[in-house]
Amino acid sequence: MRKKPEDASHALEKAAAKQARESYVLKLYVAGMSARSEAAIRSITEVCETHLQGRYTLEIVDIYQHPELARGEQIIAAPTLIKKLPLPLRKLIGNMADREKVIVGLDLRPKS
Repeated sequence: MRKKPEDASHALEKAAAKQARESYVLKLYVAGMSARSEAAIRSITEVCETHLQGRYTLEIVDIYQHPELARGEQIIAAPTLIKKLPLPLRKLIGNMADREKVIVGLDLRPKS
């Protein structure tokens, strides 16, 4: 049985409304407080404040201070951003300056 266009439109609106209410659990792994680490923290914070205001938690982990946490998450490069929730789990590795890549990686905007 084929869905009517209005049924598909309603389902899309419902999915968008659900996404607007979901809380995001993010973990950013950095290597010390280098310029690259600070830029990654600033970029991720700005994306979160713009697109997820009040709906996210961001934990920042310095792999130099907590190498056991990096091993547990199998972090092989820094910076690495992990989106734990909502599922699916996602890992973004490398330069976080490309905000569009971060937005798409966090499922905040569909790929064009």
